[in-house]
Amino acid sequence: MRHDRLPDGFGVRIDPRVRAYSGGRVLIGGSPARLLRLAPEAAEMIGDGYLEVNGPKSAVVARRLLDSGVANPRPRLLPSPDDVTIIVPLHNNSEGLVRLLAALRGHNVVVVDDGSDRPVRIPSNRGTRCRVTVLRHDRRQGPAAARNAGLRAATTDFVAFLDSDVVPRSGWLEVMLGHFSDPEVALVAPRIVALDPESNALARYEHTRSSLDLGRREAAVQSRGLVSYVPSAALLVRRRALLAQGGFDESMHVAEDVDLCWRLERAGCRLRYEPAAHVAHDHRVSFRAWFGRKMFYGTGAAPLGERHAGTISPLSVPSWTVLAALLFATLTKWGLFGGIITLITALARLRRVFTELDNPTRIAAIYLSRGFFAGIWRLASAMCRHYWPVTLLAMLMSRRVRRIALTMAVADGLADWFTHRDAGGLDPVRYIAYKRLDDIAYGAGLWLGAFRARSIEALKPTTPPR
Repeated sequence: MRHDRLPDGFGVRIDPRVRAYSGGRVLIGGSPARLLRLAPEAAEMIGDGYLEVNGPKSAVVARRLLDSGVANPRPRLLPSPDDVTIIVPLHNNSEGLVRLLAALRGHNVVVVDDGSDRPVRIPSNRGTRCRVTVLRHDRRQGPAAARNAGLRAATTDFVAFLDSDVVPRSGWLEVMLGHFSDPEVALVAPRIVALDPESNALARYEHTRSSLDLGRREAAVQSRGLVSYVPSAALLVRRRALLAQGGFDESMHVAEDVDLCWRLERAGCRLRYEPAAHVAHDHRVSFRAWFGRKMFYGTGAAPLGERHAGTISPLSVPSWTVLAALLFATLTKWGLFGGIITLITALARLRRVFTELDNPTRIAAIYLSRGFFAGIWRLASAMCRHYWPVTLLAMLMSRRVRRIALTMAVADGLADWFTHRDAGGLDPVRYIAYKRLDDIAYGAGLWLGAFRARSIEALKPTTPPR
């Protein structure tokens, strides 16, 4: 995509989690975290944390802030909602389609019937003011092929993909459309929330920890960032950017949305996750369907590993974190001593990054401790989720490993419950039980997919430099 500058009037706001030093000339934050040095003139433009583009120089600074992940966009221009075609891939869910169309008003809608047992018929409903076109595949080809068929039929600058089991909330489209005033943005995704969060205990868990819900924090979508992909249940895309990438990969029947995000990123496009826009999803809340869906998601890692080697790693933790954690886990004096030495060595190396700042030792210690505890959490999560078959085998062979693994499983579950306790209302016992079953299902799918593909690419951890 051509690197056009941001238009005048476009604003960027420094993320509240970013810390400024040296009079605002050094910013630390983003995901993954990084240190950004600004010229004095650029720092003055930001002022109280907000920068509005009003010329070529401010446009360059705003772009750098966005690309570094330390700032979020605040667009003011809004493309017309009339320039959006909504594409609905469908297979045997006529009730969901009726519910979805009732929530849409005045849109051009292309329904792609992907080999349903009974051909789709659009009901005559005065409450639905959409202009609906139906395309049909005589045999089922998969959601990627259905979306591509709708994409080819659309003529507008933007297309929104909505699955038949979602219901968009008021204002969903307008909130996302503003991001396209940045000419390099190719895709924007809303937050996926629960349609019925209270039907049973499993529904309350899904309301809190659905695989489709990426949280409250707005972010750039980057393969190695806080939000590494967005689900295709609800997407808004720039049509020409998607066509340039050939649309969705029709050979993939799972994780095709992840593949699309990473291909667009590799092509130089910008992608955004906008949690202020809400689309409700009819979650699977019967145990069998829920468990099977989690396994299905896990199988998607293997085909992604074939297409994006080195990107799909289930665990990415710096080597010093792994070494320190292993030494502490020995529960011996020498292990404790070795772990402390490892952390002190990492602190000394990190301090050199901050030498130009006031009190670099203190700043390095803060970021080292944050990185270490975040790494421990990722290790615990991976033990219970991606690598639980290995953990289980080790537990059978060692009492010490068994004690450590059980402690980590409970601690990880409690920490996760505490983080999300206000959303679902589940007690910690049931929450931890569902969390562990969630992990077992996904991990089983991960290993099953790797076995089918005869590849360990999706299982390989990485240790990025720190």
